[in-house]
Amino acid sequence: MAKTLIDIDEELLAQAAIAFGTKTKKDTVNAALRDGVERKKRALALAWLAAKADAGDFDVLLDKANYRR
Repeated sequence: MAKTLIDIDEELLAQAAIAFGTKTKKDTVNAALRDGVERKKRALALAWLAAKADAGDFDVLLDKANYRR
C-alpha cells in the first residue's frame, strides 16, 4: 500500500464514512475505491450482457420448443 497526499472534501468523506460504516479516513477511502471499482465492473458486465442480448445471442432461450435440448 502506498501513502499519497491528496486533498479530500471533508464533508463528503464524513458522509462516505457514515455510508460505509467506517471509522478511519483510510478505511473510508479504501471502501469508497473498492465500491467504485466493483460498481464499474458490474456496469461493464451489464453492458456486455445487453450488447449480447441486442445481438440476439440469447434468442434461443425464447424458443420454448428448442429450449433445454
